[in-house]
Amino acid sequence: MSNVTFSSPSMARDVTVYAIAGDRGTILSVAKAHKIPIPFDCQDGECGSCLVEVKHLDTTKKYAIALTEKEKEGLRTLGKITKEEIHDAEVNDMPPRYRLACQCFVRNEDILVSFAGDETLPAQPPGFSKAARIYKGGIKPATVAEFLSYAVKVEHDAAVHFDELAIAMEAVGNTAVARLFAQLAAFSRLHLAEAEKRAGKVDAHLEIPPDYVWPDHVTPERTSLWAGDPALSRLDALRAALQGEKKGFEFYYAVAGTATDPDIIASAKEFVHEEAEHVKVLEAWITREEWDSKHQAA
Repeated sequence: MSNVTFSSPSMARDVTVYAIAGDRGTILSVAKAHKIPIPFDCQDGECGSCLVEVKHLDTTKKYAIALTEKEKEGLRTLGKITKEEIHDAEVNDMPPRYRLACQCFVRNEDILVSFAGDETLPAQPPGFSKAARIYKGGIKPATVAEFLSYAVKVEHDAAVHFDELAIAMEAVGNTAVARLFAQLAAFSRLHLAEAEKRAGKVDAHLEIPPDYVWPDHVTPERTSLWAGDPALSRLDALRAALQGEKKGFEFYYAVAGTATDPDIIASAKEFVHEEAEHVKVLEAWITREEWDSKHQAA
C-alpha cells in the first residue's frame, strides 16, 4: 500500500493517489488509471518518453531495486543514470533519481513522481484559495531581512500553535490526535530552525500588523480554530493542518510574485518550494487516512 504523488508543470496542482503495491503494476499504469498526463509512446522501455523523477519520501526504508535491462539502457541513452547509480541500486538498494514510468513498479512506500509533461503547453500555475488575494494586498517586505523576519514569525507561530493543540487534545483524552499534533509541532520546529538559519542575525521578533496582513488576525500556518474540537479525528486534524500549510504556501508564493527586489523573490521562492513539499506530505497522509477509515468502516 502506498501514496503516489504526481507533480508536473503541466498540472494545475499535485495529485496524490492511493495504490496497492503491485496491484496496478507500474507508475505509468497508476498514472493512466487516474488520468495523470505522463507522456508515453511505446510503453515497453524502448523510447524513453515516460522519463520521470522519483523521490522516496521515507528514506529510512530500503527495498531491493529492480532495474530491467531495458530501463538501464534507456536511462543510459538519455544520460540520466551512471554506472555508479546502477551499482548502488543493485548492490546497496539505493534508488536512482530517474526512472522510466513504464518499467518502474509501485511498491509499498510513499513516493513523489515528477515529470516535465507536454512541453509544448504553458505551465499551469497552482490553484489559490481566496486567502491568496488577501496576502497579495498585505505584506510587501522592503528588504530580504524584513522578509526573513516574517518567515521566522510564520514558522514560530505554527510550532507554538501545534504544541498548544497537542496539550488541549491530551487534556480531553484525545491521545491519538494529541500525538499527531505533537508530531506536527516537531516538524514545524524543524521548519523554524531552517528559517532562523537563513535569517542569521535578522531580528526574528519583528511586529507584524495583524489588522490587514493576516486573515483572522493570525499568521497563515496557524490552523483553524475548529482544530481544537475535543472530538476531532486524526483525519480532521490532518485536514486542518493541510489548510494551514496551503495558506503558508500561498503567502510565500504571493511574496515571490509581487516583490520587485530580485533577492526577496529568490528567497521567497525557496520557501515556496519547501511549503509545496510540506503540502504534498500532508496530502499523502490524508489519502492514506481516508483509505484506512473507509476500510475500517467496511
